[in-house]
This record gives sequence, C-alpha cells and structure tokens, in this order.
Amino acid sequence: MRTLISTAFISLDGVVEGPGGEPGYRNSGWTFKDVDFVAEAFDIKAREQKESAAMLLGRTSYEAFSPVWPDMADFADYKAMPKYVVSTTLTDADLVSNWGDTTILRSLDDVAALKETEGGPIIVHGSAALNHSLSDAGLIDRYHLLVFPLLLGAGKRLFSTTDKDTQKLKLVEHEAYANGLQKNVFDVVR
Repeated sequence: MRTLISTAFISLDGVVEGPGGEPGYRNSGWTFKDVDFVAEAFDIKAREQKESAAMLLGRTSYEAFSPVWPDMADFADYKAMPKYVVSTTLTDADLVSNWGDTTILRSLDDVAALKETEGGPIIVHGSAALNHSLSDAGLIDRYHLLVFPLLLGAGKRLFSTTDKDTQKLKLVEHEAYANGLQKNVFDVVR
C-alpha cells in the first residue's frame, strides 16, 4: 500500500489558508511576511519532492497551483510525477497541458484504490477540504507540518471538525528553528 502524506504550512492555531499570498484572505502571505526566513526550516520541502512518487490535490488547490508551479524551478521535481486531482466538477479539458500526467479522481473510493497500487508515497499539498475528507475517511498515513509561530484566527483549517473517535499520532521527526518555526512529522497510528 502506498503512503499518503499531507504536507502543510500551518499556523499555531491550525490555519492553512493563504500561506503564499493567495488573494482573498485577510492574512495572505503569512509564511513570508510575518516570520523571518530560515532556509533549513524548509529542507523538508525539497525532500518531499525527492521522496514522493505522485501528488494528490483538491480542485481548488489544483486551480491555484497549476498555472504557476509547472514553470517554477523550485517545483521542478513535481512536474514529471503523476498528479491526481479529486474533483466531481473538473473535466480533462480543464487540466493544464504543461504539468505532466494528471488524472481526475471522482471520489474517496478512487483515492483508496490509488493507495492500493504499486509505487511510492503520494503527497497532498494545500487542499484543506480534501484533507478533511481524507482524514475523516482514515486515508492519511503521515503529516509533514511546518508550524508557524502565529495565531491567525479565522481561516481554512487543516483538520476537520467532524465529531469522531480520537486519532492517535506518533511524532517521528521534529525540529525547532531560531525563527520559531517547528517541523513536526507525525505518523497516523492505526
């Protein structure tokens, strides 16, 4: 079975919305406007590209990333790997042509089936609503979190508010940086 990894920039109060300056969010750009840059805190991002074999996105994140990421040197390794977009509304005509093979998945059952295929880890970027659904369905195996020392208040959250049984996590890697960022890697305990 393939490992499904959710990766996120997240504020201390759980917000994942607008980290890179996306329009429409009051605190947009909080990852670079409000915290000093420390390069080694972002080493995990380069490692994710090298270790992942596929990328999974929700429709909203796909529509935000696909016009920009294909031409960015920082995301070159993602260009060649297969991408999967979970959406009930996208069509093949909506997909960009310069970002490699992209497959539309229509349901969480399709995601579960993808996890059963041969291959390496599948990384999930952004995709707050998809993360909620994946977590609630027990499909996420690992979290890569860069926790920013900020309280943002309102905004999209990484974790679902569904009333459910406790989900235990095991901390498998962590580091704190001089700027207050924390890297936390958790495996989901089954």
